[in-house]
Amino acid sequence: MSRYASPNPWRVLAFYAALILSTAGLIVHLFQLQITEGRTYADEAFENRVTRVSDPAPRGIIYDRRGVPLVRNVPSFTVTITPAYLPDSAAEEEAIYLRLSKLLQMPIFVPGSTPQSPCTPGRGIRDLVEEGAGLAPFTPVKIKCDIDKDTAFVIREEEANLPGVGVIVEPLRDYPTGALTADIIGYMAPIPDPREFPLTYAYYTGRGLLPGRDRIGVAGVEASMQDVLAGQNGSRLIEEDVAGQDLRTLSVETETVAGLNVQLTVDARLQAAAEAALTGRINFINNYFSALRSSSGVVIAMNPMNGEILAMVSWPTYDNNRFARRIDFPYYKLLSDTAEKPLINHAVSGLYPPGSVFKIVTATGVMEEGVIDPDKELTDPGKITVRNKYYPADPGKAQEFVCWLRTGHGKVSFIRGIAESCDVYFYKIGGGWADEKVEGLGIQRLAHWMELFGFGEYTGVELPAEARGLVPDSRWKRINYGENWATGDTYNASVGQGYVVATPLQMMNAINVVVSGGVLYQPTLIDKILDGEGNVVTDTQPIVIRRLPISRNTLQLIRQGMHEAVLNGTLSGPIAVFAGEENTPIVEVPGVNVAGKTGTAEYCDEIAYPKGLCKPGQWPTHSWTYLYAPYEQPEIAVIAFVYNGGEGSKIAGPIANAILRAYFQLKTVDVATATNPR
Repeated sequence: MSRYASPNPWRVLAFYAALILSTAGLIVHLFQLQITEGRTYADEAFENRVTRVSDPAPRGIIYDRRGVPLVRNVPSFTVTITPAYLPDSAAEEEAIYLRLSKLLQMPIFVPGSTPQSPCTPGRGIRDLVEEGAGLAPFTPVKIKCDIDKDTAFVIREEEANLPGVGVIVEPLRDYPTGALTADIIGYMAPIPDPREFPLTYAYYTGRGLLPGRDRIGVAGVEASMQDVLAGQNGSRLIEEDVAGQDLRTLSVETETVAGLNVQLTVDARLQAAAEAALTGRINFINNYFSALRSSSGVVIAMNPMNGEILAMVSWPTYDNNRFARRIDFPYYKLLSDTAEKPLINHAVSGLYPPGSVFKIVTATGVMEEGVIDPDKELTDPGKITVRNKYYPADPGKAQEFVCWLRTGHGKVSFIRGIAESCDVYFYKIGGGWADEKVEGLGIQRLAHWMELFGFGEYTGVELPAEARGLVPDSRWKRINYGENWATGDTYNASVGQGYVVATPLQMMNAINVVVSGGVLYQPTLIDKILDGEGNVVTDTQPIVIRRLPISRNTLQLIRQGMHEAVLNGTLSGPIAVFAGEENTPIVEVPGVNVAGKTGTAEYCDEIAYPKGLCKPGQWPTHSWTYLYAPYEQPEIAVIAFVYNGGEGSKIAGPIANAILRAYFQLKTVDVATATNPR
């Protein structure tokens, strides 16, 4: 018998079975790693060592029509620290922090500070460095942004003694004309939070813009021309080691394309003259009344023959340089809480009753629809009374419609009706008057002509947040008020009151139709698109929205009425409203014939009503005036609007006149300069 017992066969079998199963398991797992999930792990490994880097594109510049920069890029100096390059000695590291703390006027350590965006005030130097070291020690950490140039140069001179510290130069938007053009230019802000604006976020990230780093235009031309100005950010794939240090560039995914430059139709000199005229008049009337009479208004100058905007002022405004580096939230909140809403461009976003400047639309419809012979005279006794058709015998139910001249204008023809802005005449031709056998245009035909003139639709100007205005009619009133349209509603609409509201730009563009010969142009702020070398990429051409079916005779009659307004009507004679203005003409442009139309519009809004200004029969009034020149060959039109300004000719008239004078003075200077260059 053997000294050793033979092994148990079941144990041997169990051992081999376990060995086979283990080997099979390893083979299956290796198959999964190498074959089934091999691509996934390879991609993850690639992502661990390869990073996509975005190369920001230089943003385009914005110029006025003469090439004066209204927006430019200036260098912004940012101090960075690369954690991996700091000295190993704690004492030497602390010495660097102390030196930077003194130069940058910021603390080394802020107890309890929480991670925020780079360069956010309230963080300490060490806080930022330690946060960056834990993520990618070879990636520079931004310590302080937009430091002054002298400090940046000092740090660069001392870089040899400050290992790990650097200064990078980043482009920063600068607005040389500041508040003067803020409502036109706008400003920039970070890309919106993807949780709140997912579509906006996706749109911009698809163009290579990165949240937290890149900014986009959010107002004015900065917003409307965002895609043109921004260009295309580049994209590179780089290889990094485990510490985040760049090793090499693997490939260029997208080439960096610089943004294009934009040249506007605006003349900065005329813009300054327009702002001075508007604010000067507002301050004058406020000082005269020793109380706040008005604090806001709009002025627009345009070439009526092609739609080019030469100046656009919305007052009060704001300083967009306060938003150039980062949004100044206390300043932003102050502007947002102000009743006059300075952040809104009221030239395109404010809706107001236009008053008598609207009579140009009514006059056109009346002539084209054959409502009345232009030579037929209607009687203006100062007021007319409309009986209530349900209570014809009850004078208490009747409604009076008065003329601005309470003594009346007497016998009024079509041309005189425009020149004198006779309300009673327009009540009758707009809503009808049986006593003199005038059918009246009626609200449906008036609404049709309003639509032709561009009311109720966007003008298409290159500015965001444009309002459409309103075209009221009987259907609109039933839907919104549950009431039938009354004859009195037509009377009010015929003179630009009641439910009629429009933006100043919309109203100006409508009157321009008569001046341009029946053409409704799309207003534009963009003259040219230029590349970095100044070559013209796109030379914009006038865009015709539509040509209105207006006869030459009608156009001539209305223009003649507007000319008579300056010669013998509401725009003639001296201002004669404030002391010292008795001998100052409302309209006077040396050597130039001018035509125009005034408007005084009653209103009651969310500002006037709480102040108790909306008294029956004594509502406050906005001031409007439209002028164009020369009368024979128009090249400039101006509309002036003063909120709560009062009588149009006396308040808005001098503003529009001052801008016309400035335009022709500048034109003389330009001609002289071109003739005799230095």
